[in-house]
Amino acid sequence: MLFKDSIAALSSGHLPSGVAIVRISGSDVRFAIETISGKLPRPRQAHYGPLHGGSGDLIDHGLTLFFPGPNSFTGEDCGEFQVHGGRAVVSALLAEIGKMRGFRLAQAGEFTRRAFLNGKIDLLEAEALADLVNAETEAQRQFAVMNSNGAQSELYSGWRRRLIHARAMIEAEMDFADESDVPGSISNQVWQDVDVLSDEVERHAEGYGRAEMIRDGFDVVILGAPNAGKSSLLNALLRREAAIVTDEPGTTRDLVEAVLDLDGIKVRITDTAGLREPAGRVEAIGIARARERASTADLVVYLEDMNSGEASIEAPEGVPTMLIGTKLDRKQANAGTRSEPYALEISTVTGENIDILLNLIGQRAREAVGQKGDVLPSRLRHVELLREAIFHMRAALAHPADMLELKAEELRLATDRIGKLSGAVDVEDLLDVIFSQFCIGK
Repeated sequence: MLFKDSIAALSSGHLPSGVAIVRISGSDVRFAIETISGKLPRPRQAHYGPLHGGSGDLIDHGLTLFFPGPNSFTGEDCGEFQVHGGRAVVSALLAEIGKMRGFRLAQAGEFTRRAFLNGKIDLLEAEALADLVNAETEAQRQFAVMNSNGAQSELYSGWRRRLIHARAMIEAEMDFADESDVPGSISNQVWQDVDVLSDEVERHAEGYGRAEMIRDGFDVVILGAPNAGKSSLLNALLRREAAIVTDEPGTTRDLVEAVLDLDGIKVRITDTAGLREPAGRVEAIGIARARERASTADLVVYLEDMNSGEASIEAPEGVPTMLIGTKLDRKQANAGTRSEPYALEISTVTGENIDILLNLIGQRAREAVGQKGDVLPSRLRHVELLREAIFHMRAALAHPADMLELKAEELRLATDRIGKLSGAVDVEDLLDVIFSQFCIGK
């Protein structure tokens, strides 16, 4: 696809930095490179030399690279200037490029959008590139790399081919029912495969929760009575003072959230207000928020002061809960035995068993995320389209056997939904939303 404008952007992140990379793409790239660096380097070979503005003033010395289309990231002529990462240097270079006819600054995600529109990548791979840029943990990186290499695309393309084949066979039976080379029993084979496929797609869609955990984090909420040691535990897990700790009950009134990286998995830890009745007006709001937050958690770590006597557990039903005894350093000899044993006894003062607790949380996170390398739907839009495809496949199966036109139409609609996942059919209404989530220069 030929674009009217050529685009330019800083692609290497925040300034100042040791090196800054300015990326350009479009039909005017060759002119820009020749004007600024004095020559057009050999494709994909770096050239070092002075970089000048249009008036002849020296901007900097740096590397210039040229990637001729269609063998480039965007599919059109691309170039890079690698210069010293000072704000003034980059500003001067971008200003000179911006003065050239046909050039403008790129919008967020515009390089990747051009790559998609030029057929260099599909929509799933574009989204995976966004995930790769934003990856904070090893699990996120591995998940994004797998999808950017086409694992999702390959799976969905295979499903789409099966649906297209099924639809072709049904339409052949409708159009050529009297022909001897089109066996009437083909419907049985087609509908068996559609039935199997709908189950495959449903199992895949159910994996979205695991993908959410990889992307957004395994959600751990700390609950307990006032002064059970919730804020102290948060600080001990983070090894820094993230929450205020005092002897006064009800110090924490709002949610305090922090993030850990446990064995490459993002884990969100949330400290909450102490659960008690009665409570003051402001504290009651904090307690309500604590209960609401815990109801959506992946794991509740419920703390109990082992010296205060056994108390009823107020963790929400249906949420996995780990019961932890606190203040082990002050445990009294006559503390007694709890009717429900603690999963672990800890001390945030001495640090005893804190590492063990971290390992237990990490183990729960690994179990929830599941096997490394599984192909999972990585966006809510994927799940919505998959659910729609399942609906149409099952609608096709439900129609009476003699209503082949309706059954074929349902297969067409299911195929359309699977195609929209990778952008194989029109998704123009989605592009602005998807690519606006990218950083400038990508």
